[in-house]
Amino acid sequence: RTSRILSVSIPVSDQDKAKQYYCDVLGFDLLIDAVLWPGARLIEVGLPGSDIALLLLDNNGEIPIGVRMGVVDVDAAHRIVRQHDSTVREEVLRLDFAPPMFEFTDPDGNVLVYLQDPPA
Repeated sequence: RTSRILSVSIPVSDQDKAKQYYCDVLGFDLLIDAVLWPGARLIEVGLPGSDIALLLLDNNGEIPIGVRMGVVDVDAAHRIVRQHDSTVREEVLRLDFAPPMFEFTDPDGNVLVYLQDPPA
């Protein structure tokens, strides 16, 4: 079961310009600006008091553009989603710098990502 929405990605053509616009014009706080690996720059912005962040992602980059959601048991969610959708990442991705996660699409092709989200 989905526990919460973590972030929503926005595809951008120029990440620096987008960061400036969201932070300086719209008043968002810069939460993260990091190159995770070559071709994968993560810019995360958020508003004070909001639990949902926006990811300003290069529309030609390697990080999937979609909605990121938390789930308490990512392995169980992976098994369930695989039973109902043929466009699921084959295995749960486990990185040193992020919680376990996997990418999938809904029936309309929208990209969704589940990340392990421990209970509060």
